[in-house]
Amino acid sequence: MTATAVKLEKSQAEKALNAQAALLNEVTKRLAQKNSENGKVSVSKMDKTQHVFYQLAWMTAQQRVAENFIVYAWDASKGTGELEQKMALTFVAETVSNIRSELAARPAEYELSYQELFSKLFSDDINAFVEAASKMENYEAIVDKIVDLGHFGAYGLSEDHENFRGIFKDFAENVVVPHAEHVHRHDDLIPQEIINGLRDMGCFGLCIPEQFGGIQPNDRPDNISMLVVTEELSRGSLGAAGSLITRPEIMSKALLKGGTEEQKNKWLPLLASGEKMAGIMVTEPNYGSDVAGVSVTAKEVEGGFVINGVKTWCTFAGYANLLLILCRTESDPSLKHRGLSILLAEKPSFDGHEFSYKQEGGGTIQGKAIGTIGYRGMHSYEVSFEDYFVPKENLLGGDAGRGKGFYFQMEGFAGGRIQTAARANGVMQAALEAALRYSQERKVFAKPIFDYNLTKFKIAKMAMIVQATRQYTNYVATLLDDHKGQMEATLVKLYASKIAEWVTREAMQIHGGMGYAEEYPVSRYFVDARVFSIFEGAEEVMALRVVAKDLLDQALVA
Repeated sequence: MTATAVKLEKSQAEKALNAQAALLNEVTKRLAQKNSENGKVSVSKMDKTQHVFYQLAWMTAQQRVAENFIVYAWDASKGTGELEQKMALTFVAETVSNIRSELAARPAEYELSYQELFSKLFSDDINAFVEAASKMENYEAIVDKIVDLGHFGAYGLSEDHENFRGIFKDFAENVVVPHAEHVHRHDDLIPQEIINGLRDMGCFGLCIPEQFGGIQPNDRPDNISMLVVTEELSRGSLGAAGSLITRPEIMSKALLKGGTEEQKNKWLPLLASGEKMAGIMVTEPNYGSDVAGVSVTAKEVEGGFVINGVKTWCTFAGYANLLLILCRTESDPSLKHRGLSILLAEKPSFDGHEFSYKQEGGGTIQGKAIGTIGYRGMHSYEVSFEDYFVPKENLLGGDAGRGKGFYFQMEGFAGGRIQTAARANGVMQAALEAALRYSQERKVFAKPIFDYNLTKFKIAKMAMIVQATRQYTNYVATLLDDHKGQMEATLVKLYASKIAEWVTREAMQIHGGMGYAEEYPVSRYFVDARVFSIFEGAEEVMALRVVAKDLLDQALVA
């Protein structure tokens, strides 16, 4: 590919993306106007055509990932070259095809006419670009380049972050991977070797400023470090390592957002050192992503609060000895999310799939692990409280924090969602590596399955997706570093979670019958990937209540 040809195709890709972005923006404006009342977006109106708004969120995610991929591929500072540029061009063509297909299937529901749609997205120039960039020969060239170079594309990290990645890559391969299959197959606990190793490396202080004992600079957040570590650990094992730093990350961000100085000085150093292992308790049996419906109560008594009720899907709750509990401190039901506060509760650390603890004053906490098809090692528990006492000093934010727990929790959730994208990237990377390796080893009809162009097509597409998702995840991290990007963090979580299922499914398919056997870890990648669209906010709620609504809100004020 000559320099002139590359430049021409890049300009064609940008032209197609710009035309598509303009039309999506117009669609969003029209939908905002149609689904508003008194100048505000109406959720009840949106709910009448949920599929449209789900797809609007999904199309916007694809669009922004593609836009960022083009920028990354031509950024010399990222160490990119021909491979990354080929991947970006082909990825953009796929994105345009996907979005055009959805809009063309039901234009009236998107407030479009066929004439308008075809004149703007099916021009001769865009059609020519999509056809040229989608040729099978491009996919084959991408895979052949990957094999020649020995990698799947430049990570685009700074020297410090790349060194950081190397350290945790080695840890994942030498310490995590040897335990990964046993933990998964036997639904076992995370080996102490992994926990102690991460403690020694300061891993639990990644999102905690140095002044509180962490390794994050005092003057600015560093979400990239957190993503780099998360991805490499998840590449080794999602359940046995990749999610270990999620809970302290969520708790520390809530503390940094709303904690008093005394609370920050007390708890953050303990979290950073790993002396206190965090558990997060938000979801309830009848309230999942609908956080405002939380019903677990915290009644004020002399010296503190007593908690009553049941929380569910509390990951790592057995081993954890410090719990962040979102509960209802205000009895007035009309307050809804404004009646929620966060309490930090201590308990002993327990091994096993069940635990029970009774306080001296009689309060109890009991938990039992929920059996799951994947994401094993940390275990997710259903936990019940009966008059469980928490001292008043553990009310996050003190008296000023009463009724603000929802907002403090949202700060932690933004980090948790982008971290979920990094976890998905790690699992996808592991699946991609396994698929390429197996395809080169396995012979069918007297030749390696790698030599068949359908296999090359799949591996090339997987590689494009992983790299595009990783780069957008890293971009959103820079927004969060500037205290922006709350919606984008949800958007990349939505995208990475959903697309990880396709990547791991195809990796499993390339393995054929052995992909369905536990003998190969690719089956673990597949079942682990399935959880991403469920935890840290269900896919549908993230698309409808966060991404789509935020897009409409922005359109109304534009």
